[in-house]
Amino acid sequence: MPNFYAVIIGTEILNGRREDRHFAFLRDALQERGYKLKALFIVEDDPELMERVFRLIKDDPKSVLFSFGGIGATPDDFTRSVAAKVFGDGELVMHEEAKRRIIAQFGEAAYPHRINMAMLPKGAKLLDNPVNNVPGFYLEERFFFTPGFPQMAHPMVQQALDMFFPKKGKLHRYTICVQASENDLLDIMQRLPDSIEFSSLPKIANGRYTDVISIASYDEQEAKKWMEFFIQEVRKRGFRYQKGETCS
Repeated sequence: MPNFYAVIIGTEILNGRREDRHFAFLRDALQERGYKLKALFIVEDDPELMERVFRLIKDDPKSVLFSFGGIGATPDDFTRSVAAKVFGDGELVMHEEAKRRIIAQFGEAAYPHRINMAMLPKGAKLLDNPVNNVPGFYLEERFFFTPGFPQMAHPMVQQALDMFFPKKGKLHRYTICVQASENDLLDIMQRLPDSIEFSSLPKIANGRYTDVISIASYDEQEAKKWMEFFIQEVRKRGFRYQKGETCS
């Protein structure tokens, strides 16, 4: 199973000048295909910080990166150079197809600045931009770099997912709400196998503890089996429970 990471680059998001629109989109696009995010980073336009985050992700042999923002031609656009440093040999080279697309879009106005967006890490392949034809790019079929504009970036993400990450099938999830604390249920939790997805969400309302237990698997029978096991153990201990995420 790949480990999906999102890096959203934008000082404007951190200082409140803009609202992020990438996280929810990527989360939902992955879930529709049977995948999930491992981690999300929102970072300043700071090349040293970006490099550290990219290296952390690269160190995971199963990582897949979707990076949003910073691939333009302004002085605060560092993504292309940092990507070359972390995922390549440190050099940016003119990508001839990217150059052709930019010139086709802007003509003489591609010079002297827009053409710099065709300077990409060696070995980069392109992602299509349906808005203005200035491409995003990817490396090693698992590190994807897109603009900060959602209208441009989100079709690129869909393109990358279509090319390399087909749908895995449906994730079967079962949920119960138990009138007990997490501590009351720990010994049951510890008996669940690593092969299932498990979560525990404790709540306190009006001085009463409840715990929402979720069990999921791509194998429907496995998910049912372990939810039935959990319910049986809850009954043995005399705790009340209801199916779903709310207790009455």
